[in-house]
Formats: sequence, structure tokens, C-alpha cells
Amino acid sequence: MKIFDKIKTYVKQLNEFEYNISENRKDLQEIYERNRILEQEIEERTQQLNQANKALLTLRHILDMMNSSTPLTNALDTLVESLHGEFGYLFGAIVEKVESCGQKYFLTTSYTKCHFFEAMRRYFGMDVEAVKLLCQDDGLLMRAINNGEVLSTDDIYGFIKSILPEVREERLKPIIENTKSKSLIILPLKPEAQEFGCMLVFSPRSEILEDELGFLQLFANQMELAITIADLFDKVKKQAITDPLTELYNRRFFEDSIQREAERSERLSQPFTLISLDLDHLKEINDTYGHNYGDLAIKAIGRVLKRNARSIDIPARIGGEEFNVMLPGIDSKGGMIAAERIRTAIEAESIEKVGKITASIGVSTYIEHTKSVDELLEMADQAMYRAKIGGRNRVVLAKENGRDSWQQIAIDAFMDILSKHRIPVSKELSEEIQSKLERVNTSGATIKEILYSVSDTIAQTYDPIYTDGTTKKKIALAVKLAKRLNITKEEQDNLKLAMLLYDIGNTMIPEKIFRNPNLLNEQEKDFVHKHPVIAAKEILAPISSVAEIIPIIEKHHENWDGSGYPQKLSGDEIPISSQIVLLVDSYSALTNQRSYRPARTKAEAISTIKRDAGKKWNADLVSEFIEMMKDEK
Repeated sequence: MKIFDKIKTYVKQLNEFEYNISENRKDLQEIYERNRILEQEIEERTQQLNQANKALLTLRHILDMMNSSTPLTNALDTLVESLHGEFGYLFGAIVEKVESCGQKYFLTTSYTKCHFFEAMRRYFGMDVEAVKLLCQDDGLLMRAINNGEVLSTDDIYGFIKSILPEVREERLKPIIENTKSKSLIILPLKPEAQEFGCMLVFSPRSEILEDELGFLQLFANQMELAITIADLFDKVKKQAITDPLTELYNRRFFEDSIQREAERSERLSQPFTLISLDLDHLKEINDTYGHNYGDLAIKAIGRVLKRNARSIDIPARIGGEEFNVMLPGIDSKGGMIAAERIRTAIEAESIEKVGKITASIGVSTYIEHTKSVDELLEMADQAMYRAKIGGRNRVVLAKENGRDSWQQIAIDAFMDILSKHRIPVSKELSEEIQSKLERVNTSGATIKEILYSVSDTIAQTYDPIYTDGTTKKKIALAVKLAKRLNITKEEQDNLKLAMLLYDIGNTMIPEKIFRNPNLLNEQEKDFVHKHPVIAAKEILAPISSVAEIIPIIEKHHENWDGSGYPQKLSGDEIPISSQIVLLVDSYSALTNQRSYRPARTKAEAISTIKRDAGKKWNADLVSEFIEMMKDEK
């Protein structure tokens, strides 16, 4: 019995042991299964995390693009490239909806640089961006845009055939098969609710995963924001360089462009031509019909210049009725042809109520006429002024390496000074003088008489006692004295110019100083002593055609003994022409009435000048002057 009891006990213990082993095996299997599921979940979560990190990096890239003020096309190119590969996508593109001349179509604005688009480029024989894609109201692109939803299709061939119906099947199918694409995802892009276009994503998978769909939608939303900001940047940039009235380039952009073109021209030894254009009779249009019609005339000029400009030309509104056009790579012959074409086109324009308009045009060419941008601009301006003086509505070429007559240089200088407001004269007077200069060939008066009159008129703005005919008398005396000293004809012409312009700096002296009947204080004297420098350095220096007379004007108040101003020069440091200007001016001042004294007689004036011989002026010069004046009435 005891043996059977022991056996039963052993059996029982064995059963319990087996049961425990079985239970432990279940626990271990359960633990293993849980670990396997956990490892799988960890792997999936890791993959999701990696995808999320990639997505965040891509979105961060978009934000960086938005903050960098990158132009729109560059931003989209970079964004499409960044999308490639994030979810195993093969390649992508952005197509933009375009409406032109009543026709609707799509253009590829950005795309991944890959075999597919390279094959399409070779097929069409042109850049992918230039190929027009068919726009169908019931097509996938317009459905995505109209409904604002993400669409997908596994019929890639059918989609491409719908937007490029002219592509042959035997050529298209191998190209698509070579991409290994199994589906196409289409995401609408509607920044600020505007129909921009769609983003196309070519995927190696037949179905879209739920998480990637969310990412693509977020990506599209951020891209819409990038498009909005980049487009805004382009608009602001365009406004900064564009004249708002004509939509031509503005003065600032033109000045930057011509400097760059001059550097390129020097580097390549290639000319470029500048056209300077001025609308005729704008003042009459404004006065007769109102400024609105003046603006219409200016806009008409803008339209003509845009229509006649090549893609590399720079047409610009410089201000008021002034326009410039820069023609890269064009010599003076081609420039004259272009200018005449513009002149004819402007003459063909007609403004309501106003009728036909015309323009005066000047042409100058870099390298051919000058290698200075400033001189080029001025030469074109001067040629334009000659076109006005010659009767308007004509084209004039700048002088080639030649010197104009002193009269023409004087006319151009006065026109430049007045039209660019280099001196403070009233608008009415400025326009009156300019009109007189423009009519120089039709007024019946000689050019000299008009120039003398203009000089007298300007002098009377700061010295009301200044009488008509004074300039003519002073120039006659100066030239006669110069001839006695055997000064060359060219130097005599420069002297005539200097006599017309030497005191123009007085226009900058405050009226309270110039008309003060009392002795000036030191501060006032200092201001007066600066007027030759103001005339030379500020008013006349920008006008290259009068460069030779600037030293004469700057030094015409220097005394022989060094007591003059502004540089305290003495003796032969003072140009002979400057000494002549000072002597003739002093004689004229002595023999004319002033607010503080009556006019001196001829004998009294000569006596005063003789006393200062060797001090204020050269004694030999005084002797010649006195000898000359014996025959003067």
C-alpha cells in the first residue's frame, strides 16, 4: 500500500510539474508574442518618426525660403526638389494656370530635374516651361482646383495624354514606364483663394497612405504661403524699380543699369546706345486740357517705348516728360534707326481732345562718342535740346569728337541749368527762357542776341539794377581786349562762354545779403566769396561741354597780389581769361548805377582801375585796357 501511495504522490507531483511547465511555456510564449508586437510597433513608430522628421525638415525648408525673399520661380524650383524622395516620391512638378488672349492653358513653372522631363524636352525640342498644357474644365487639374481636393490616378498615361494630346503613344508609354511611377497625386494650389495651379507628385506606390496624404496637404498649404510671400516680394521689387504712371523702369533703376552696361561694354569692347526723349509741348497740353491729359500723353509715350523695346533694352521714365532708352550692343547707326522708329510711332499716337503728340529725341553712343557715362547722358541731352531748337519732332545724333560752336554750347548749358533746376529761378521764368532758347532758329533774332538777353534776364533775378544790353557790352570789351593780347580763337570762344556764365553763382546768394546796402559782416562776406566755387563746382561741373571754362569762372575773383578769393591765388597762377573777366566786370560795375552810389564816368572808372594796377590786376593788362578804351565811346 505504501508503495502505491508513494507512486500516486509522485504522479501527482509530476502532473503538477508538467502543469507548471505548461503554464510557464504559455507565459513565455505570451511574453515573446508581446515583445514581437512591441518590436514591430517600435519599428513602425521609428519609421513614422523618421518620416515626420523628414517632413519637418521639408517644411522648415519652406519657411526658410519664405523668410529669404527668394523670387517666386527660384522658390518653387527649390521646393519641388525638396519634395523629391521624402516619401519615396520619384519626381514632381508645379503647373500654373495661365489666361492669355482669351485662351486658357497650363505652364510647367517648376519641376524635378529627372529623366522624364529631360525626355519630354527632347521630344518637344524646347524647354519644358514653354510647352502649353491643355486646360479642360472636366480634367483632373481643373477638378482639383475647382473642388479644392487632392486627387490621384494610376492612369498616368491617360492623364498626360489629356494635357498633351499631340504626344504619340509609342513615344509616351516607354517614357512613363521608364519612370516606374504607379500613381500620380494632384494637389491644388490656391494661395489666398486665387487659382494658381497644381502640384503633381509621381509615386512608386499605387495607393496613397493616410499619413502621407496629411503631409502632402500640409506641404501644399505651406507652399501656397510660400507662393503668396514670394509673389508679394516680386511685386514689391517691381514697384521699387518701376515708374507708377507709365510702368517703365524708373530713374534709379536706369542709372544702376547704365553703369553696369558701361562696365560690360568696356569689358567686351562693344558699344551701346542711349536715346534721350522729351515729350513736346507738355506745358501747353497741361495748360489747355489739364494735367490728366498731360498724364495720358506721358502714358502714350510709355506704351510706345514698351512696344518698341527688345527684351534686353531698358526704357525708363527719368522724370516729368523726360525718357531714356538704353540699347545694349547697338551702335549709333542702329540707334538712329531705333530712335526714328520710336519718333514715328509716337507721332502716330492720338490722345483724346489733344490729338497727335510728338517728341524730340537725342542719340549718343558709348565708346563711339565717349567712355564716360555722365558725358554720354549729357551728350544725348544736348542732342535732344538741339532737336527741340531745330523745330521739335525730330532725331539728332550727338556730335562726334567735335566741338560745338560756343553759341550752341551756351544754349545747351542754359537749357541744362534751367530744365534741371540747377539755379533757384521761378518756374514761370525758367519756362519763358527755355521757350526763347527753343525758338532760337525761328524767332528772327540772332543766336547771340538771344544768349545776351538770357544772360541779362538771369542776372536781373539777383540784381534788379542790371540793365538789358550789359552782357553784350561786356563780351564785346572782353573779346577786344583778348585780341589785343593775341589770345587764340578757341580761348576767345571760351572767354565768351565764361562772360555769359561767370556770375551765375550769384543766383545762390540769399537776397538779404545781395541787396544789403550796409557793409557785410564776416559771415556774409564768406558766403559771397564762395559764389565762384558754387558756380564752378555745383552749377556748371555736371555739364561736361563747359568743362574748359570752369577754371576761368572759379578764379575770376582772384587778385594779382593774392588778396582775392576763394583760393588767394596770385600772379600767373590766375588764368589770363579770369583776369580779363574780373577787369571787364569791374569796369562795368563802376560805370553802372548801384543802390549805394551813382554810376561813374568812363574817366573815373579808368582812374579807379589804374590805381589798383599791380594789386588787383596785372599792370600790363591794365595798360592794354586803358589803351583800348581810348577809342571806346
